[in-house]
Amino acid sequence: MTKKILVLTGGGDCPGLNAVIRGIAKRARKENTTLPKEEQWEVYGSIEAFNGVLREPQEIVKLTSKKTAGIHIKGGTILKTTNKANPIKYPVPQPDGSIKFEDRSAELVKKLKDLHFDAIINIGGDGSQKISKALFDQGIPIIGVPKTIDNDLAATDVTFGFQTAVQIATDSFDKLVTTAESHHRCMIMEVMGRDAGWIAVHTAIAGGAEICLIPEIPYDIKKLVKRIALRYKNGRGFCNIVIAEGAKPKDGTVVSQKGESGSEHVRLGGVAYQLAAQLKAAGCTAEIRETVLGHTQRGGTPVAFDRVLASLYGVKAFELVLNKKFGHMVALRNNQITEVSLSEATQGSRSVQKNDYIIQAAKGLGITFGD
Repeated sequence: MTKKILVLTGGGDCPGLNAVIRGIAKRARKENTTLPKEEQWEVYGSIEAFNGVLREPQEIVKLTSKKTAGIHIKGGTILKTTNKANPIKYPVPQPDGSIKFEDRSAELVKKLKDLHFDAIINIGGDGSQKISKALFDQGIPIIGVPKTIDNDLAATDVTFGFQTAVQIATDSFDKLVTTAESHHRCMIMEVMGRDAGWIAVHTAIAGGAEICLIPEIPYDIKKLVKRIALRYKNGRGFCNIVIAEGAKPKDGTVVSQKGESGSEHVRLGGVAYQLAAQLKAAGCTAEIRETVLGHTQRGGTPVAFDRVLASLYGVKAFELVLNKKFGHMVALRNNQITEVSLSEATQGSRSVQKNDYIIQAAKGLGITFGD
């Protein structure tokens, strides 16, 4: 009998997901050229993460060469994705319209075994890899592939999708700089970054921002007003600010709203408008405009770096399957593609530290963090 791999993408979408899928499928087909037919690998995909397995009828597709040809240049994921398919905490609608979370992991494990998959490759961020760890502990042969535009996974130096998100944000910021200068305005651009400010810091440096606000460094609004004032003389001048969606003032809270039904997370977004109101209340006289990039950072064609990294991750993930190194996640460390245990991969996140060189360098460039 042929051997079977199931691939899935979970959590938020990310430029480069399709390149990983293609990398897995192409590496498997390459391996098949050296194997007798009865030992060859077939690669399948589960639609919308584990929903494709849990639903009836099941949504599982064979990843043929036709389905994966040329997909590395496309954003999103051909397997679709969701953040509402955690089998450990699965959202189940109730008759009264409420949502009850149930543990369906035992059911999922049985279905995976009944389908006779020899390996599972789970492409996702911190939450997805915690699911990988839980399933591995229940006997599922699983490999993780790290994914997040926030670049906040501690077990790998870089995640694919991050460079594309920074490029999108930088391109947008460049456009705001010219209109800010033309109108003598203070422009606030909000980027993604729930708990980590990597996108914001990289965009601020690349775009030449005056102020960068991130979740890890609560800001003092009075210091920001003073910094903006230095950019103006006789009513003329301009200022550009990058703020991560998870940033907050000292003694303040993150701007959020209740998540959609079935989601485990609150929705962030809108901190740019809060900051504008705070600046005006604190005496800032500059004319302020706000831009929220939102999900534009997740979409579009991945840049070359992310295509390469994602492809390498895909190839490595299949090779870990070949070597039966289950319970591991692919990682980039010290410029080498390697693997780490799922236990290590899920121990914590990688946030920006105040003593990181990138923060010190940014301050050396004149960027203010409001601390």
